[in-house]
Amino acid sequence: MSLKSFLVETFKEIAQTVAISLAIFFFVYIFLVQPHRVKGESMVPNFADGELLLTEKVTYRLYKPARGDVIVFKAPGPRNVDFIKRIIGLPGENVKIEDNAIYINSQKLQEPYETQQTQGNVNVTLGDNQYFVLGDNRQSSSDSRVFGSIDRNSMRGRAWLVYFPIFKTNKSNGVRIVSRVNYSIPDTLNDR
Repeated sequence: MSLKSFLVETFKEIAQTVAISLAIFFFVYIFLVQPHRVKGESMVPNFADGELLLTEKVTYRLYKPARGDVIVFKAPGPRNVDFIKRIIGLPGENVKIEDNAIYINSQKLQEPYETQQTQGNVNVTLGDNQYFVLGDNRQSSSDSRVFGSIDRNSMRGRAWLVYFPIFKTNKSNGVRIVSRVNYSIPDTLNDR
């Protein structure tokens, strides 16, 4: 085999390997998981500013989003950024915030992770495919109290895994799986 044909064959193999690798990367990125960086303090203490997480996109192709899920979604308005918040209200539900408490269809929502009062006066009935989302750090969160409900099609996916920083620090809890919060109020979507 001549040097020229050896170099051509080697280049073909490298190009083929690169093409297959890129195809796999784009398939995973578009259909399975996407990395995101937490920006800001709106989800403290559960998510710290600067943490890196993976958003999985498969669950919501098979199941409906549920109350307590932490989601990543396209921010309302012209800004091309993603927000991370927790789903509080589901399609068809009435969400009311008064006297520093949240009521879903007139039942008070108990939030085991929340240490702050939820300020604001909101009374909204969600339409089809609309969700009410709040940050865990209620004092420092731009959420549905400010911009209203979000549409299902704006959701990028469910926060699944925090992968950086790896080790626990005084700001971060380190690597962990993001789990849903189970509330005493059932998901009305499951009853439909």
